[in-house]
Amino acid sequence: MSRPANGMVRISLDAMGGDHGPSIVVPGAARALERHPDTQYLFFGDEALINAEIERFPTLKTRASIQHCEIAIGMDDKPSQALRKGRYKSSMWRAIEAVKKGEADVCVSAGNTGALMVMARFCLRMMEGIDRPALACMWPTARGESIVLDVGASIGAEAENLVDMAIMGSAMARIVFDIERPSVGLLNVGVEEVKGIEQVKEAGRILREANLPTLDYKGFVEGDDIGKGTTDVVVTEGFSGNIALKTAEGTAKQIGEYLKAAIGRSLLAKIGYVFARGAFRALRHKMDPRRVNGAVFLGLDGIVVKSHGGTDALGFASAIDVAYDMARHELMGKISRALADRGEWVLPGASSTMVAADSGEAAGAPDSSAEGTEG
Repeated sequence: MSRPANGMVRISLDAMGGDHGPSIVVPGAARALERHPDTQYLFFGDEALINAEIERFPTLKTRASIQHCEIAIGMDDKPSQALRKGRYKSSMWRAIEAVKKGEADVCVSAGNTGALMVMARFCLRMMEGIDRPALACMWPTARGESIVLDVGASIGAEAENLVDMAIMGSAMARIVFDIERPSVGLLNVGVEEVKGIEQVKEAGRILREANLPTLDYKGFVEGDDIGKGTTDVVVTEGFSGNIALKTAEGTAKQIGEYLKAAIGRSLLAKIGYVFARGAFRALRHKMDPRRVNGAVFLGLDGIVVKSHGGTDALGFASAIDVAYDMARHELMGKISRALADRGEWVLPGASSTMVAADSGEAAGAPDSSAEGTEG
């Protein structure tokens, strides 16, 4: 997709997506514009509501256009229902369609995950050589951050699908982490080559023997390796990935509740907190889900970024940051070239039926609060 001669990154926004709609999307866009002044926005949704918010941000107003849409996809709508009522005319569909038409470089939505996945796949279709999408999220680790995929776009995967995900995830990692050959691991029940289901073992064999120039395959990794940051990219199918994600979110919340209860247990504990609050602030910042908000649907013939539906303006701005980076640094081109490099090692194979997350909020990064980072 060619970018305008002025070099601007054009971002289409589903202004009605998420729990709060324009009241979060518009301020989030204003925050992101401060960091990326070479951005133009296309808002899709209720024109009156969007205008009321944009009036508060004069600079944003000069960089934004609004296209009125009367239909908004609800957070509880099933994907099939959303497609029937919103195809061609909802704010979500039209924001995605702007990418297809070349009017935008990337789309961001905080809407229903399942609906967004189905609409994006129907509207944009899949990249040549890819037969199923994957949802990739940023995951805070002991080393910094890693990319984990798939965290809920589809259920089940053949070996070829896992290899495709490794290639696409490493392309994203080269942008996010600015490294030439990201390390990649396949999530498994053990690190030994004889362990695991056949699809995972076969994917490991392909990656090991192919020795692809765009990624450094490190072998199998276990669940605890995700938090350790053992590899830059962790690949798994969507069922296991989503369970891992929700487990991490729940564990983070549990630890937060334990700390809160311990601090309030006695006067001495409260005094200790006063002396240690700098460390607690650093911990809170590290675990703040808003910092890593924004998951990328990989495999589509266009870039779509999913924000958590319940985030605030700061979190939505983070999702726009991800979208900006993916467009500015040409994620689609990197994936296409990496797929070409796989050569004869990966042959198209039959894959199980894609099952989009039917429950709306299914994707994100490990969460330390009720907010989550889906997306």
